[in-house]
Amino acid sequence: MGTSEVRTAVPFRRGAGRPPGPGYPWIALSNTTLGVLMASINMSIMLIALPDIFRGIGVDPLQPGNTGLLLWLIMSYLVVTAVLVVTFGRLGDMYGRTRMYNAGFAVFTLFSVLLSVTWMHGTAGALWLIAMRVFQGVGGAMLMANSSAILTDAFPPQRRGLALGLNQVAAIAGSFLGLLLGGLLGPIEWRLVFLVSVPFGVFGTVWAYLMLRDQGVRAPARLDWWGNATFAIGLIAVLAGITYGIQPYGGHPMGWTNPVVLGAIGGGIVVLVLFCVIETKVASPMFHLGLFRIRAFTAGNVAGLLASLGRGGLMFILIIWLQGIWLPRHGYSFAETPLWAGIYMLPLTLGFLVAGPVSGWASDRFGARTFATGGMLLAAATFAALAALPVDFSYPYFALILLLNGIGMGLFAAPNRAAIMNSLPPDQRGVGAGISTTFQNSAIVLSIGVFFSLMITGLAGALPSALTHGLTAQGVPAADAARVAALPPVGVLFASLLGYNPVQTLLGAQVLDRLPSGRAGYLSGREFFPQLISGPFHSGLTVAFSFAIAACVIAALASLMRGGKYVHDDPGDEGGPSPRTRRPEVRDERP
Repeated sequence: MGTSEVRTAVPFRRGAGRPPGPGYPWIALSNTTLGVLMASINMSIMLIALPDIFRGIGVDPLQPGNTGLLLWLIMSYLVVTAVLVVTFGRLGDMYGRTRMYNAGFAVFTLFSVLLSVTWMHGTAGALWLIAMRVFQGVGGAMLMANSSAILTDAFPPQRRGLALGLNQVAAIAGSFLGLLLGGLLGPIEWRLVFLVSVPFGVFGTVWAYLMLRDQGVRAPARLDWWGNATFAIGLIAVLAGITYGIQPYGGHPMGWTNPVVLGAIGGGIVVLVLFCVIETKVASPMFHLGLFRIRAFTAGNVAGLLASLGRGGLMFILIIWLQGIWLPRHGYSFAETPLWAGIYMLPLTLGFLVAGPVSGWASDRFGARTFATGGMLLAAATFAALAALPVDFSYPYFALILLLNGIGMGLFAAPNRAAIMNSLPPDQRGVGAGISTTFQNSAIVLSIGVFFSLMITGLAGALPSALTHGLTAQGVPAADAARVAALPPVGVLFASLLGYNPVQTLLGAQVLDRLPSGRAGYLSGREFFPQLISGPFHSGLTVAFSFAIAACVIAALASLMRGGKYVHDDPGDEGGPSPRTRRPEVRDERP
C-alpha cells in the first residue's frame, strides 16, 4: 500500500475524501515556499523604504522623540513573528497545520491591505503602521510556524532535504530580496511597499485552501494557556529590552544602563525560566522540553541561532557601510543609496540560491553535519575577509566575498533545517518548527541590538573629535560643531541607514546657509561625511565582524556535534501512521 493511500485513510485528516495524488508534495512545496518568501520579504522590505514611508506620513524619524517610532516600525514584525511561531506551531499540531497556514495567508494579506491604505499622518500615522505591522506579523508567524511541518509531512525522509532546503533558502533569500524591492518601490509610491504583497497573498490564500491537505499526525489536547502566556510575556520583555537598549539614555550613547531596559531583560528571563518549569508540570505542554534531549534537534537549533545572529548583523552592517560611506564616495547621491545598496548586495542572495537547494539535496544522501559545519566555517572566513577589506574597497573583491558568504550560509541553512525537522516526532513537527523559527527570528532582533551596540561603541570613542575637528576646519562655528559632536552616534547610524544626507540632517540648513556656498556644498556633498566617518566606522566594523566570526565558529562546532544522519521513526513512512498520537521519543540520535 502506498504512503498517500495510507494517509488518506486516517479519519481526522482534512481532505480525506480527496487523495492528494503523486504531485501533491510539489504543490505543498510551491505554496509554502511562496508563503515563507512573502513573510520573510516583509521582514526587511521596510528598511530601504523607510525614508519614503516617513516622508509619506510626514514624520522626521531622526528627531529624538521619534526614535522609538523608527525602531518599532523595524522591529514590531520581527518581535511578533519570533514570539508567536511556537504557539501557532503547537496549534497546528493540535488542530491541523494547513488550517493554521491557510488562516495565516489570509491574515497576512488583510493587514497588508490595511497597511497600504493608511490615511493618517504624523505620529498617529506611524502608530497605525506599527499596529498593522504587528497584525501582519501574526499572519507571518502562522505561515512560518507551519510551512516546514507541512513539507515534512508531505515528503518522505529521503527527499525532505531538497524540499526543506528550497523552503529555507526562500526564507533567508527573501530577507535580502526585501531590501531590493523596498528600494525599487519606495521612491515610486511608498504604499506599494505594502501593496506588493497583496496579489500574491490573495492567490496564495485561495490556492492553499483549495489544494493543501493535512497529512500529519495530530495531537489533540487542551491549550496550555499558562505556558503560552509566560512564553509570550517573557520573550516580548527580552526583545523589547534589547530594542530600547540601543537608544540613548541620559548622558549615555546607549540604554544598557537604563533600569527599565535591565528590568525588562532580567524580568523576561525570569518569566522564561518560569515557562520552563510550567512545561514540566502540565499534562499537555505547549512545548515538550524533552525534545532537547534529541541531539540533532538541540545542536541544530543552537547552530541556527548563532548563524542567524551573524547573518542578521551582516545585513545591517553592509547597509550602513554601503549607504553611509562607499556609495557616496563612488558617485551616488545619498538619496540614491538605499536602492543601490540592495543591488550591490545581490551576490549574497545569489550565493544562497545556488548553494541552498544543492546542499539540501546532498544532505538527503549524506546527512547534514558535513555541509552545515563546512558552511559555517566558510561564513566565518568571509567575515574575516570583510574585516580585512579597506573601508573604500574594490567592488569585485567585495562581491566575491558576499557570494562566498551566501554560499556558506546556504550550505548551512538547508541541511540544518532538514536535520531539525527529521529529528522531530510526527506529532511535534509544528511546535518543533516553531521553536526553530523562534530561535532564528529572535536572533535577528538580538543581532540588531548586539551589532548596533558594537558599532556605537566603536563610533562613540572617535566620532565626536572627528566631527568637531572636521566641521570647524570648514568654518562651522565651534558651538554648532560641538552640538553635532555631542549627538548620540545612533543618530549618525540611522541617518546612514535611512539614506539621508547626514551633515545636512544633523547640522541643519540654518547653519549651512550661513557658510560660503563652496564650503556648504562640500560639507553636504558626497566626500566630506564618508571620509570623516571612515576611520571611526572601521573601528566598530572590526569589533562587529570579530563577534560574527566567533558566532559562526561556535555554530560550526554545534553542527559538528549533532552526530550522524538521524531520521526520527515515522510510522507514516514505514507502514502507515498510528491513529493514536504518541508522546515524543527523547532518545539520543542513532548513528
